[in-house]
Amino acid sequence: MDHDTFIGQVQARAHLDSRGSAEVATRATLETLGERIPASLADNLAAQLRREIGEHLRRVATAPDQPATGIRMDYGTFIDRVAERAGADRAKATHEARTVMELVGEATQGVTDKVRQSLDDELARVLFAGSTGGIT
Repeated sequence: MDHDTFIGQVQARAHLDSRGSAEVATRATLETLGERIPASLADNLAAQLRREIGEHLRRVATAPDQPATGIRMDYGTFIDRVAERAGADRAKATHEARTVMELVGEATQGVTDKVRQSLDDELARVLFAGSTGGIT
């Protein structure tokens, strides 16, 4: 899936008012995911995405005394980081992150299963619920 199609789908499925908002949601979600999952998994996932999208998984800014990747974080912490990066409230950040992850799943082959396995159960359940589905 090319960059323009990906961002257009994020915009449409998340009901965002602009492509810029879709870019921000994508960046916020993938940068946070890049912090959460192991670097090797982030690189593998990024390699299956267009460069403009995949680079967000590799661009992680952390404090010098913190590990760059593989940081344990629960659902609340993950969504708070996405919300802060996106300038959104928690509900909006959750929906946008779910939308981005839905499209990442459509654009990649099999790697999202490994991503899901590397996450805590609650976080995986929320992130992989899809843009229109409920959370069970």
